[in-house]
Amino acid sequence: MGHDESSDQVAPSTSSTKPLESVRLVPYPKIIFMYPTVLLALVVAIWLTMVGEPRATAAADAPTSAAASTELGLEQSTAATLTLIFIWVCAVNTLVLAFDFPRSSSLTLIISLVSIVLSAVLLSRWKPELLGAVSDGISSLQPVANATFYWMIVVIAACFLLAIKIAVRFDYWEIRSNELLHHHGLWGNLKRFSAPHVRIDKEMNDVFEYLLLRSGRLILQPSGESRAIILDNILWIDRKEEAVTKLLGSLTVDIKDD
Repeated sequence: MGHDESSDQVAPSTSSTKPLESVRLVPYPKIIFMYPTVLLALVVAIWLTMVGEPRATAAADAPTSAAASTELGLEQSTAATLTLIFIWVCAVNTLVLAFDFPRSSSLTLIISLVSIVLSAVLLSRWKPELLGAVSDGISSLQPVANATFYWMIVVIAACFLLAIKIAVRFDYWEIRSNELLHHHGLWGNLKRFSAPHVRIDKEMNDVFEYLLLRSGRLILQPSGESRAIILDNILWIDRKEEAVTKLLGSLTVDIKDD
């Protein structure tokens, strides 16, 4: 009788994905939400470096030809417009850090007000006859910054980012299936909490922060602990909440969203 070779072969087992062992939660400082301002500063710095910076001229050095005068005026006007846009973006970005906007209606209101003001400023420069006397007052504002100013902002922000990346390595939370671990301190201090029956609340208290980095707050309430653990500015909070739910299995996660 012929030997059936297929009967001696064992079918290879399907490789399963590696189970999730822990979830890392890192509360960040609010300054990370200033990245739109920094990105705009980087774009303007590159633009002014490549295209040309505004030139400061004394009365004795003023251009004599009409073409040179027109070119200088165009450079100054472009730089002033970019500076005004940068100032307004920075102002709105700072507003995000200063206050919480829990509802989408507040977001719409702020964006509308900023759009109206910025439009008025730009119209006063491009179409001054449309706004009359208002245009004269706005056009008197001539803030001008060169590429060096914007490069300095980018470098300072990069230093802050590097410092934050180093700091969060020494202060973060780790959730495992049976315990919560708080890593803190330069020497690797560790505090443990029991994970079973832990309660987790997820809150999105600021619409701007959620839109910028999908950020929110996690509130951990371990069983047997009188004080809750509040972790602000957890980035990509929906993804983190899903990972925690999958890790802890039967854990119920309460979501508070205005």
